[in-house]
Amino acid sequence: MVEETRVDKWLWGVRLFKTRTDATEACRAGHVRVNRTAAKPATQVKPGDTVEALTPGGQRVVEVTGIVEKRVGAPAAAACYEDRTPPRPVEEASVVNFTRDRGAGRPTKRDRRQLERARRA
Repeated sequence: MVEETRVDKWLWGVRLFKTRTDATEACRAGHVRVNRTAAKPATQVKPGDTVEALTPGGQRVVEVTGIVEKRVGAPAAAACYEDRTPPRPVEEASVVNFTRDRGAGRPTKRDRRQLERARRA
């Protein structure tokens, strides 16, 4: 059984990054920390280590509980770490007026894009 592995392999194996290349690039860019220290792709992680990573889904803070050498399924990946990510602050919902003036005609492409952005926010 493996006791430690490279941080880029582990991040990819537990599905925090889609590809190992993405995990490696995040390490090189300084977006990954192991035990509060900047991590290079070859930095070793072992159970008990804390990994902070800026993933495409946002900042994640996880504690390593298991080591994987290869990419595993989602249930097995979730068993390899404990998520310590602090909850995101609740943003005040901005009130958007979706009504249009009567007789204003069809919304323009710009209007539709603004409406879509407001709905996603």
